[in-house]
Amino acid sequence: MLDITSADSIIEFAKQLKNQTLRQACGSEIEKHGYKGKGNFGQILEKFYFGYEPNSDAEPDFLEAGLELKTSPLKTLKNGEYRSKERLVLNIINYLEVHKEEFETSSFWKKNAHLLLVFYLHDRDLDLLDYLIKLVDGWQYPNEDLKIIKQDWELINQKIKDGKAHELSEGDTFYLGACTKGSTALKSFRDQPFNKEQAKQRAYSLKQGYVNHIIANIAQEETAVYGKIIERPEILDKVRSIEEIVILKFHPFYGKSAEQIEKELGLELNQNAKSYFANLTNAILGLQLGQKIEEFEKADIQVKTIRLKENDLPKEDISFPTFEYQELVETDWEDSDFKNILESKFFFVFYQFEGENLILRKVKFWNMPYSDIVEAKNVWQEMVKTVASGEIVKEVTEKGVRKTYFPKKTENRISHVRPHARNAADTYELPVADKLTGLTEYTKHCFWLNASYVKDEIYLK
Repeated sequence: MLDITSADSIIEFAKQLKNQTLRQACGSEIEKHGYKGKGNFGQILEKFYFGYEPNSDAEPDFLEAGLELKTSPLKTLKNGEYRSKERLVLNIINYLEVHKEEFETSSFWKKNAHLLLVFYLHDRDLDLLDYLIKLVDGWQYPNEDLKIIKQDWELINQKIKDGKAHELSEGDTFYLGACTKGSTALKSFRDQPFNKEQAKQRAYSLKQGYVNHIIANIAQEETAVYGKIIERPEILDKVRSIEEIVILKFHPFYGKSAEQIEKELGLELNQNAKSYFANLTNAILGLQLGQKIEEFEKADIQVKTIRLKENDLPKEDISFPTFEYQELVETDWEDSDFKNILESKFFFVFYQFEGENLILRKVKFWNMPYSDIVEAKNVWQEMVKTVASGEIVKEVTEKGVRKTYFPKKTENRISHVRPHARNAADTYELPVADKLTGLTEYTKHCFWLNASYVKDEIYLK
């Protein structure tokens, strides 16, 4: 019997959903659900399984039990493990009120301290009533995570107090993000209290990496491949932030060569291996070789090792994952992979050539300033326009080299587009055939961060 005043009772009732679809769990009247929009899986579940009308109250869904219901899609990896398809969006940030709050009594904490999570397998070929529910459980934040989430919440709040709600970015924080919510239309802009400039509507969200951590916990997957930087959560009370803890671990090695660092740490690494610098980073952080850094994985931190020439310019531009042309033109900017990457938090490890030796210069946590994201958006827009119009190849030289209209390094201070493929035959389909050559697929490309931008705006700042 369901007792809606008891979190345990509700969670046990919810667990009966495992390996069922909404259609199976809720009976025939579900056919007339009538819900539209992205969030309707959760709304249908609320109404037809738990028997209450969906709402957007500031209180938790199950008020007497202090439990908030959240549903989220899964994808399956080749090895059969589950991963989150997206971040987990929590409640909308009310810019006009949140600056008056303290974390422990905040609307965020009242609503999200105890979550009931229902994860389902997303399948674009199925009606959502036939999505299979795979994982169900309650979630409360472990102490070490809660300390970081509180710091994240306070950082978001401070930015609002500083009149910078319009500059909020998911890269500002570790586990708790401030993601854009609502369409890109003007209606999704909101007033903020300490600046006349309107800010995009945003919601608190748990980053995709953190949601993967929850999934692994619920599915009881082996987590031995993870190593922790912070073994004792109480250290976060004494030191200002996780960033400071990490940077302090690298300080003793500044000015030393990679070989010297290896010797001091008692290692013998293969310097030609692709994983050489990742292993060195792990060793400095006190992790075993090959382990993933738990805090970085939860925070979706992009670790980049940069080798600088003697003039401080990186030896190479920084590449991002390849994009599919079809997906590029079908996705709007707010949901684009490129914007997601630019809004990430990065951890840069800078080594510099001195003759043959690579010397560790510094490490830095960084996320792209709001104004630079706006500037980089031009490259994405230009790319979408070029692919959608089918005007890709400008000319084919006598040697058969194809020159494209894709954005070049000289055209944007921050980013450009160029190939990132095994060879010219490593391709993705085009949504529109190229007008000059008639090609229906084209060599894989990706967005790159310009080496000069990395030097001027990240390394030297």
